[in-house]
Amino acid sequence: MLHETVVRSDDVPVADRLAYWEECVGQTHAPVRMRSEYADDFRAQQRVLSLGGVSLWPATFQQLVIQRTPKLIRRSDPELYHVSLVITGTGVGTWDDQEAIYRPADLHFNDSAMPWEIRTGKDPVSIVGLELPKAAIPLSRKMAGHTLPRRVPAQPGIGALLSQFCLQVARDAASYRPEDGPRLGQVAVDLVAALFAHAAEDESLVPPDTRKRTLVLRIKNYIEQQLHDPQLTPTTVAAAHHLSTSYLHRLFEEEEATVAAWIRRRRLEGARRELADPAMRCVPVHCIAERWGFPRAGDFSRAFRNAHGLPPSEYRQKAGSLGESTDC
Repeated sequence: MLHETVVRSDDVPVADRLAYWEECVGQTHAPVRMRSEYADDFRAQQRVLSLGGVSLWPATFQQLVIQRTPKLIRRSDPELYHVSLVITGTGVGTWDDQEAIYRPADLHFNDSAMPWEIRTGKDPVSIVGLELPKAAIPLSRKMAGHTLPRRVPAQPGIGALLSQFCLQVARDAASYRPEDGPRLGQVAVDLVAALFAHAAEDESLVPPDTRKRTLVLRIKNYIEQQLHDPQLTPTTVAAAHHLSTSYLHRLFEEEEATVAAWIRRRRLEGARRELADPAMRCVPVHCIAERWGFPRAGDFSRAFRNAHGLPPSEYRQKAGSLGESTDC
């Protein structure tokens, strides 16, 4: 699994909890100053996942006022960009007399070199935060003179890709190997760079390699959404993205699989999960196959056996999803 550190405010005495959380956030992001209506017994928890030079941290905390002041900046600037996906709760951010209101499904940004203040609402807040070194963002120098976006909706487009990436890595951290961390970190860097350029309405700010990697991520995301369609092919994927089929294949030359193989792999993985899911035990195998874009049971059985070494029905039995008796 990815290298992970877990921090909880209740790991320390009640009187020290807010100060402890302030210190933890200072180490994860940059030194900050905090106050809270719940200072007498502040509740918060955080997971910090290492993605090479990037860190991702799901966190939940009670009402807070968080400040990054000029004095703190002069004392210490780790030169980071911060991105948060708001999952629950609300907040108001202030920079240079400008305000942004954050709600669930918003992305918010700040810069460790800029003073800011965030005031959260009464309800607990849950976020997934990203910390990225400025030096890692391919467009950081070219962004000089461009205003850093303060708030970006998590839907649609690149914002959706970044949000889905943050949620998936946070959810599936145990399924990755430690050596996957730097690769995942590079994906995060590419998506944030592309989102910055999109917000600046200047895609030329993104280096060609980053544009290419981001396009591949967008294509993979499209494929994930269309796996149920048996007509999904490299040709239809290329047409949906206004690309030639030959260029689509060139984009995937550095990937671990061709476009067709990627589609087949993701379909089989989806079907495998459902075959192993006890909640799906009453669903016939051929229905699961159809749900994942295999209209012919024979084709599905052969592809599944080639991928997993067992026919679908035998895999389901070995996974224990049927049990000794069912209500089917």
